[in-house]
Amino acid sequence: MTPMSMTIIILSIIIGTIMTMSSSNWLMAWLGLELNMLAILPIISKPKTTRASEATTKYFLTQAIASAMMLLSSTINAWQTGNWGILELKNKFSTTIMALSLMMKMGAAPIHFWLPEVLQGTTLQTALLITTWQKIAPITLMYMISNNTQPTILVFAGILSMIIGGLGGINQTQLRKMMAYSSINNLGWTITIMAFSPNMALMNIFTYIIMTTPIFLMMTSMSAKTLQNLSTTWTTSMTMTLSIALLMLSTSGLPPFTGFMPKMLILNELISQNLTILATLAIMTSLISLLFYLRVAYLIMMLTPPTTTPSSTKWRTQNQKSQPTTMMTPTALFTTHLIPAIPY
Repeated sequence: MTPMSMTIIILSIIIGTIMTMSSSNWLMAWLGLELNMLAILPIISKPKTTRASEATTKYFLTQAIASAMMLLSSTINAWQTGNWGILELKNKFSTTIMALSLMMKMGAAPIHFWLPEVLQGTTLQTALLITTWQKIAPITLMYMISNNTQPTILVFAGILSMIIGGLGGINQTQLRKMMAYSSINNLGWTITIMAFSPNMALMNIFTYIIMTTPIFLMMTSMSAKTLQNLSTTWTTSMTMTLSIALLMLSTSGLPPFTGFMPKMLILNELISQNLTILATLAIMTSLISLLFYLRVAYLIMMLTPPTTTPSSTKWRTQNQKSQPTTMMTPTALFTTHLIPAIPY
C-alpha cells in the first residue's frame, strides 16, 4: 500500500468519525459511519491472508447490517414525527432498534460475535484501531439518544456484556481475542451506566482507550500474539514486560491504578440511585474478568522471571531498532498514575 493511499484511508477514517460526532441529522451520521467503515476495510485486509479476508468479510457484513438497522430506525422515526434530528428520536420501537444497531457497531453483547474473530484475523495495529477509535462514533450517538432510550435494554445488554466478556476471556491463549473480550466487558460497564449517567459513560470509555492503547503498542513492539510469546518477552525488553503486567492490572480495575477510578465512580453512582442489586452484579462480573487479567500478570511477573543465560538476549544487542515511544510512554503513565484525578 502506497503512502498516498494510506494517507487517504487514514484521513477518511478520521473525517468519518468527526462527521458522525458533529452531525445533528441521522443521514449525516449514517454517512459518516459508512465512510469510516469503508475506509477501514483495506486496512483489515492488508495482510493478504485467508484469515484477514475472512475478518474483512465478517466486519463488512456486521457493519452493513447495523447500518441498515440505523436507517430503518431513523426512517420509522421520521415517518412518525417528521423529523430527522438525532435528539428527536421519540418512538420507542425506533429507539430500541437504534440502540441494538449501535451495540452491533461497537461489538457489545448480545451482538458481539464478530469482534473476537475480526481481531484475531487482523494485525495488532488494526486491532488497536478497531477497539479504540472505531468505538468513538457509535458511543457518541448512543450518548445523544441516551435520554430517550429505555434503561431496561441498556442495563440488560450491559450486564450481559460484562458476563460474556469475563467468561469469554478466561480460556483464551490468543492475546488479540483476550483483548476483544476485555473490550466487550468494558463496553458492558459503559452501556450500563449510560442509562443513568451518560457523562460517566464517556469518561469510562475514554479511560479504557487510554489503557488499551499502550497494551497494544507494547505487544506490537514485542511481536507478542499469544500467552506463550508473552512469557518470553523479557528477552526483548524487561521494562515493557513489567509494564504490560501493570497495565493488565490497571485494565482489570484494581486499585491504585487508573482503571479503578471509573469503576468506583460507576458503582458509587449506581448505589446513590438505589440500584444496589445492579451494583452487586457489576462487582461479581468484574471478578470474573479479573481472573484472566491476573493470569496474564502472574505469567509475566511470577513464572518467567529474567534468568542468567549464557546466550545473548535481544535487549542486550547494539543493533536493536529503536521503538516508537511517542504514544506508548504517556499513555502508559496515564494508565497507572491517574488515580489522583478522581473528581470526588
